[in-house]
Amino acid sequence: MQSSSNTYDTKNIFAKILNKEIPAKTIYENEYVLAFYDVAPKAPIHALIIPKNPYISYDDFAQRAAPEEIVALTKAVSHVANLLDLKEKGYRIISNIGKNAGQEIFHFHIHILGGEKLPFI
Repeated sequence: MQSSSNTYDTKNIFAKILNKEIPAKTIYENEYVLAFYDVAPKAPIHALIIPKNPYISYDDFAQRAAPEEIVALTKAVSHVANLLDLKEKGYRIISNIGKNAGQEIFHFHIHILGGEKLPFI
């Protein structure tokens, strides 16, 4: 697990995926975001959506991202849920911010979980 800091780690796994150093099973991509399947799913359907620019966490993204990046990511969450046929039955979105919340990769990302009844949290 990486340690969090105020400096973006250009060698994190999501940076490597964006640089095509590591393959990912892409669900959706545009100029601002990439969505792909999680390799260690926590539900029958588990997707990740990441911005293409280097943001450490949601807080970093909210403070520094351009308005068009924020809109693109927000719309991508809904679009990917639709592509995965999750809208009617429901889905969960999660973003862990910081080590104490369980963030393991310090590149901002949103999880989309669905495909079954999820436990109440």
